[in-house]
Amino acid sequence: MIIEQLTGQVTSHLSELKNGILIHSSVIRDFSALQKAAKQANFNLQIASGFRSFARQSLIWNNKYSGKSELLDKLEHPIDISTISELEKLLAILHWSALPGTSRHHWGTDFDLYDPDLLPENGKLQLKVSEYTKDYFLEFNDWLTANINNYGFYRPYQTYNNGVASEPWHISYFPIANKALKQLDLDHVHHLIDKNNILGKSLICEQLPMIYERFISNINIYNGV
Repeated sequence: MIIEQLTGQVTSHLSELKNGILIHSSVIRDFSALQKAAKQANFNLQIASGFRSFARQSLIWNNKYSGKSELLDKLEHPIDISTISELEKLLAILHWSALPGTSRHHWGTDFDLYDPDLLPENGKLQLKVSEYTKDYFLEFNDWLTANINNYGFYRPYQTYNNGVASEPWHISYFPIANKALKQLDLDHVHHLIDKNNILGKSLICEQLPMIYERFISNINIYNGV
């Protein structure tokens, strides 16, 4: 995968699903098989978020860094960013949101899953852990746990390892994502952050080795076949 694909700057590696969501062209067959299996189990498996461009990830990042979007702590409680240091803010954002240029969503191999038929009436998807471990997506989540490995998928953020938060909704297509992670070039990421309008860029570039170690490469091990 070329560096522009790895960092979300182009869409040449992607294909569009019926609902308009983009995913990696080589993932479509196994994702469709997973979706069909879910339907046979009476689940309406859908992607809430597929490919995310560098521009889109930058907007998410800047909105959180500036306080336009709510920033949550590890217990999913709102943080008053005026009361924390710049480094603490950086770490708090990275707990929930990837640094632009390093998001696994750039690759088209990773997506956030849900079942819209299981949402409460007039309810809106929040992508909170409690939705998948206690509430309306519990059985759907259990089905994913039992079946995604059969189709080449796994959860890189199955458990919290002092980096990215646990994300039961986030699945990854291991055969391609594993190669993409190995190909990610930190020097290019550094240059990309530096030349674009990314808030906190000086601190980011200074902390990039730590960010890579703690929030990019620090993922759960694939246990599939």
